[in-house]
This record gives sequence, C-alpha cells and structure tokens, in this order.
Amino acid sequence: MSSPRDYNAVMDTHPDAAAKQVEWMRAAGPQRRFEMARSLTRSVVQLAKRALRRRLGDVTPQELDRAFVALHYGEDVARLMDA
Repeated sequence: MSSPRDYNAVMDTHPDAAAKQVEWMRAAGPQRRFEMARSLTRSVVQLAKRALRRRLGDVTPQELDRAFVALHYGEDVARLMDA
C-alpha cells in the first residue's frame, strides 16, 4: 500500500501533515468519513452555485439548479429537469 509520503508530489501538504491526516481518517471510522465527505461535497456545491449565481445574475433557485446540472453533468441530464 502507498504511504502518504508517496502522494506529496501532487499535494501541497507537508509529508508529516499528510501522514497525520491519513492517520486521522483511518481512525475516524466509516461513518465519520462519510459525514466528512458529505460535508465537503455540500460545501463545494454551495461554492459552485454561488459562483454561478454571480455569473448568471438574478435567477430562480430552479434555474440555478438547472444551470449547475448542465455545467457539471451536461445538457442532456439538465433537460430531464425540464419535465
């Protein structure tokens, strides 16, 4: 298995800090890791939607959701929201 130090070439995290992060993640257990991943995903989606809202201006929440889906999943998927 790879050591956290193996990933330092693509990370901006100090190898000791990366090793500690991996240690904490392993100790957290599956439920906590899932909660952390879900929280990070929510944050990223909120930031992406905030950026879209700045770019698109005054749009409804539905229009914003559709624009998000079109951008990230493609127009074919976004069209499914039109029904």
